[in-house]
Amino acid sequence: MVSTTPFLSVYVAWHPKFAIGEKIAEALHSHFRRNLLTNVAGGAGVSVIFRSTPIETLATPLKIDFQDSAATAVVVLVDENLNNDPAWIQYVDELAQNAEKFGLRARVFPVAMCENAYKTGKSVRELNFIRWDGWFGDSLEDKQRKLAFQLTYQFCRMLRVYLTHLEHPDKNPDELTVYLERVRIFISHSKHDDYGEKISKKICDSISSENDLDSFFDVTNIPPGVQFSTVIGHNIKLSAVVAVHTDSFSSREWCRREVLTAKRHNVPFVVANCITDFEERGFPYMGNVPVIRMEPEADHRISFVIARLMDEVLRAFLWKCRIHIARSSLPANIQFLPRAPELISLVTLLRDNKATPVDTVIYPDPPLGYEELDLFESLSSNLQLRSYTQWLALQSL
Repeated sequence: MVSTTPFLSVYVAWHPKFAIGEKIAEALHSHFRRNLLTNVAGGAGVSVIFRSTPIETLATPLKIDFQDSAATAVVVLVDENLNNDPAWIQYVDELAQNAEKFGLRARVFPVAMCENAYKTGKSVRELNFIRWDGWFGDSLEDKQRKLAFQLTYQFCRMLRVYLTHLEHPDKNPDELTVYLERVRIFISHSKHDDYGEKISKKICDSISSENDLDSFFDVTNIPPGVQFSTVIGHNIKLSAVVAVHTDSFSSREWCRREVLTAKRHNVPFVVANCITDFEERGFPYMGNVPVIRMEPEADHRISFVIARLMDEVLRAFLWKCRIHIARSSLPANIQFLPRAPELISLVTLLRDNKATPVDTVIYPDPPLGYEELDLFESLSSNLQLRSYTQWLALQSL
């Protein structure tokens, strides 16, 4: 059975007199409507819907039905125009009150566009704001990027709550505990060149000082008396991983082991490409994931790396939601992968399912090219590799 209910709908609300409101809303639309997310969410992808233009006879836009999606996020750009308009204050306050009725799968995220934003309606004042007004000196583009990143993180939390209910329908989990759980970032790096440890510490500092994320850095997070391999393996399985790919990375055994562990467990994974000269043999399993170029001294690129990793975390949650219902009705010989198949993921699937050999692997769109399919077929002609859309089409025949 395939669910037709959107997993996540995002509404952006702003007062029609707010000059840059539409531009910010368009930027969020572009960010969350990318193929990157649509390919895993299915259907129309993540819906991004605007609420600004008043409907006839009223001073405010259409209301929002929080039952239309599994998770609903309302981003409210609170500026002076909104705060000086009683009808809009009431509209936004009612949104906040209605969202509370649906627990943590429905949230209003007020964004403070001015210093008086916090003086808005009572129900909104009780919520923590995203503090756009505190991003002094940043360009509009940088502010929009920071807003998209912060919202991405919160959407991950909302989907985690929804997914927990899907996976444990008979239990009554503490939603707030599930929601507040932080995303942990594992930083894989080499200490055997000029930049690996230096860049990794900067990433770690950025995570702890600017974001409500958690990080794992082997120098400080492995307790005395515990085996390195046990702690590292355990944390990779629970983390999103960024590999700081410097010149010596591929030559280090622990770096290679960390990459393989991340791939085997299909955790969100990005590579920060910090190569300055060359490497004698590139590690072949560093591919099939997003790669972000980063000059070793380009500290401003750290936020791009973290933001792209957070996109992968959101992508993973959307994929888990999408396949949950489908997987429950399928035999064990059909398995899902969260990204395009590669040698290590197929080997791991076959190894872990010896009792019921896998004959069909389903992965997010787009489909693999013929050249890759031909390569895999030469390894096993009995293994069918299908993108989700291809698989659905075959089910309808």
